[in-house]
Amino acid sequence: MKQRRFAGAAFGLAAILTLSLAACTPGGTSSSGGSEGSEGAGDGDYTIAIVPKDSTNPWFVRMEEGVKKYAADTGLEVYQKGPAETDATMQAQVIQDLIAQGVDAIGVVPVDPGALETVLKQAMDAGIVVVTHEGASQENTMYDIEAFNNSAYGGFIMDNLAEAMGEEGVYTTMVGHVTNASHNEWADGAVAQAEAEYPDMTLLEAEPRVESQDDGEVAYQAAKELLKKYPEIKGIVGTSSFDAPGVARAIEELGLTGKVFVTGTGMPAANKEILESGLVNSLTLWDPADAGYALASLATKILDGEDIVDGIDLGVKGYEDMQFAEGSDKVLEGNGWVVINKDNVDSFGF
Repeated sequence: MKQRRFAGAAFGLAAILTLSLAACTPGGTSSSGGSEGSEGAGDGDYTIAIVPKDSTNPWFVRMEEGVKKYAADTGLEVYQKGPAETDATMQAQVIQDLIAQGVDAIGVVPVDPGALETVLKQAMDAGIVVVTHEGASQENTMYDIEAFNNSAYGGFIMDNLAEAMGEEGVYTTMVGHVTNASHNEWADGAVAQAEAEYPDMTLLEAEPRVESQDDGEVAYQAAKELLKKYPEIKGIVGTSSFDAPGVARAIEELGLTGKVFVTGTGMPAANKEILESGLVNSLTLWDPADAGYALASLATKILDGEDIVDGIDLGVKGYEDMQFAEGSDKVLEGNGWVVINKDNVDSFGF
């Protein structure tokens, strides 16, 4: 791995920009995420570790494909290492181990941004480049990348739910964890969109936000209890990739198909059956492989001493023209969302 030229409290953008490396990360995109035919970045000896929320969730298994592709495209030592389950303490331990190993950069999808502040500060104090994804509230990171504006994405989810609900009725929101910054921003964006555009839709005041713990079984049980307790509910906004399948199972079991609706983020192959059966009209997502690739690309650009500015191209579709979020000099937003329905569910390849 490369001998880092920055460390401790002096570590920052000014120090990074003194690096003499001139090579850039690859440009151009491919349909599977990442670039093709590119030269190696830097001098080929950076070590970059991507730390997902957990190593077994299908979402992050797909993310690892993008991480591996970036390693193949650039010749750098880039790999993914996550905890065995979605647990902030376990994730912090993985990061602690990477600090001890002396990696050059760490990219994190935080389970709980607040719980990682201390360990990420340790990483930055050690001269390690730290970047995050789905961690807009993270303080101890150099940059956070989002596939899109989180509020706008929440509005997009709400538009899909409103269409299914006929733009009227009571709804509530579900997040993987109440500490998850992005999930809550999506849910907030969905509520704001309903308030602005759908006057006949009403948020359930008694339980406006439900936690699924990023677990389909928990989402199912929570939805079943909600629908029994509040029979007036007509729709549920899901954010975790496990929410919509779990809620759909509850809807079907309670005989409420066509009466109660759910939408949210989900993987194509994992949700093919519920989309084709009509249990769920549509789902939204971004390709996690592309996010993994972009995260590694951003880390490399920082290590190479590149200026991180509006319009920066991270070399993958949806991340070619990253823009800083309004009022932020840390959060970069792309335009990577897509909608999945019964007509296109087979077209994604994952």
